[in-house]
Amino acid sequence: MWRLSSKGASGFSSSSTAEEVTQGIDGSGLTAIVTGASSGIGTETARVLALRGVHVVMAVRNMAACREVKKAIVKEIPNAKVQAMELDLSSLASVRKFASEFKSSGLPLNILINNAGIMATPFMLSKDNIELQFATNHIGHFLLTNLLLETMGKTARESSKEGRIVNVSSRRHQFSYPEGIRFDRINDQSGYNRFSAYGQSKLANVLHTSELARRLKEDGVDITANSVHPGAIATNIIRHNSLFRSMNTILHALPGIAGKCLLKNVQQVILNFQKQRNKI
Repeated sequence: MWRLSSKGASGFSSSSTAEEVTQGIDGSGLTAIVTGASSGIGTETARVLALRGVHVVMAVRNMAACREVKKAIVKEIPNAKVQAMELDLSSLASVRKFASEFKSSGLPLNILINNAGIMATPFMLSKDNIELQFATNHIGHFLLTNLLLETMGKTARESSKEGRIVNVSSRRHQFSYPEGIRFDRINDQSGYNRFSAYGQSKLANVLHTSELARRLKEDGVDITANSVHPGAIATNIIRHNSLFRSMNTILHALPGIAGKCLLKNVQQVILNFQKQRNKI
């Protein structure tokens, strides 16, 4: 039976912090892109990566909020290498623009953390006429990853350091529509369920990651791809639903249980396996 705060095979538990998990890691010379870094899990991920010497590119939709996050990180970590770049994952044009600008910068790319997302929104279509949750959570990240793969592969070859792609998914992938992904009904408003649609987008994350990992291995590319479940964490991803906003309040009031509010969980998973493989 799983016990709260009990240590797993990694030696860490749900109460371990990202700083504890990454203790001893020197990320100098590495570059990471973190989507959705202007709040929640993304902010903490960016902060801890910067703390370990990684050059962090915060890919965000809300540039004003990101500037405040960057200011806070630099205040805490004066030598932090962090920069903000605009990225709206619900817009394919924005994704292409971001990828083009990043590649033009000449920066290497060792780590891509596809973290940004929305949850349980009312039915809406993206600028490209795709159901908004599927467009933002899956399609945008799918395109971004494909556009950056060449740069990541080149970085891995030239640095002899394994690249890492991390897709932040959710256990909600088990609660998609009964048929899984409704490929021929993505934009069907009549049968839309905001929670099933979220699960559908997270299922797409998992399936994308699995197939990407298989292809990278088959092609001999020194990049690994993993999907992770962050656990129940109080962030503003649940801002679109009143029930979940109430749960958010409860999570903040109970910091000792599995639904942690310190935004550490995903980073522990992500950076723990990096440390174990001694690739960084």
